Amino acid sequence: MKRKDKVLVWLHGEIKTPPLSSAARIEAGFLLRRLQMGELLSLPHSRLMPSIGPRCHELRIDNDAIVILEVFEKKTQKTPREVIENCKRRTRLYDTSVGGGV
Repeated sequence: MKRKDKVLVWLHGEIKTPPLSSAARIEAGFLLRRLQMGELLSLPHSRLMPSIGPRCHELRIDNDAIVILEVFEKKTQKTPREVIENCKRRTRLYDTSVGGGV
């Protein structure tokens, strides 16, 4: 049985230079493709981010789609507060637009 690929929903940001190098763009594309095919990723490719939401990872996986909330250059271990707040807001907007989320 052929599995249907998940939709890719892009809410903000883009994979380009800067902030991503050519190698990083290739890796991002490869990981997004794996997610689209239904593979579940874990560290080091995906990390839970409960400060944004219960089903959010650095690569967010939704039942019907892969939702890109933000693309940014991470220079420290801690995700900037502004990025977290923007992602929370985008998650709420996305969930509202798709009928209440998952």
